Amino acid sequence: MTATRLLILGAVRQRGSAHGYQVRRDLESWAVHRWGSVERGSIYHGLRKLRDEGLLAEVAPSAPAAGPAKTEYALTPAGEKAFLQLLERALGGADDDFSATMAGIGFMPALARSRVIELLTERLAAHERQRAQIADELARHQGEDWEHHIEAVKLWAHTVDSAARWVRELIARLESGAYRMAGEA
Repeated sequence: MTATRLLILGAVRQRGSAHGYQVRRDLESWAVHRWGSVERGSIYHGLRKLRDEGLLAEVAPSAPAAGPAKTEYALTPAGEKAFLQLLERALGGADDDFSATMAGIGFMPALARSRVIELLTERLAAHERQRAQIADELARHQGEDWEHHIEAVKLWAHTVDSAARWVRELIARLESGAYRMAGEA
């Protein structure tokens, strides 16, 4: 649920306050249904759970144009802190949580440029450690008949190499001024 939490908190944060339908529409416009495991029902469940945990608070809804009033939510100070922690974990880690990484990329402008570069540098170091583990694994099994299992290790190596290359390129783009980050005009 890390990615779902980050996505819901981030969507509410970007709007200032939002009701479930707005959050759902935002996530759909970001194509989360294509890369994340966020179902429509999990959004509403997530909003209530985050409210119950004190990360979101219900706020007075704006007058609807038509239909019944909808429950709106805004981040609490604890919600803001949780959002930033989840965001930093998503950007700085090199775990296999693709959805959290994708969400982190979407919200990286919420952080200062220098902090994003620092977190991505940590991610790059983690990828380099993973690549060293792969090389050790290959060396350990050199000369053995792995048959088709070697293909899994090759895929692992290719995936880590590709991720590391992307991180290096993103760091370079950020260092050259790409994107507007928190605290910038």
